[in-house]
Amino acid sequence: MLRPYRVVVAKPGLDGHDRGAKVIARALRDDGFEVVYTGLHQTPEQVVATTVQEDADAVGLSLLSGAHLTLVPRVIEGLAAQGRDDVVVLVGGIIPDEDIPRLKEMGVAAVFTPGSPLPSIGKWLAETLDEREEAAGA
Repeated sequence: MLRPYRVVVAKPGLDGHDRGAKVIARALRDDGFEVVYTGLHQTPEQVVATTVQEDADAVGLSLLSGAHLTLVPRVIEGLAAQGRDDVVVLVGGIIPDEDIPRLKEMGVAAVFTPGSPLPSIGKWLAETLDEREEAAGA
């Protein structure tokens, strides 16, 4: 990594299962990222506010409730409204395969479903953020 990137890991919506989010947060921390975990039951507006306040480079949204097509666009739109459409948005959780292209059309950079190897998530995020840094510096 070119620098220690800051990542917000969030659980938007009413889903009360956060084990996966905590595992991801810990794995990213162990990979050298600065991680801010928001806790359960966050509104999209709270996720956006935290992301902006923390000056995060990326936000990871963990969704198991089936509300991803409702909550994710609200986060993306909120970030854009705050002038932070540069934040890399990634989604993890129970996401049906047929919804992945729709999420990517909305602006999600990557979707990681159960079984995604933890090292591959950190590697992908570091490479993606490094590419963004290099492009901004060019």
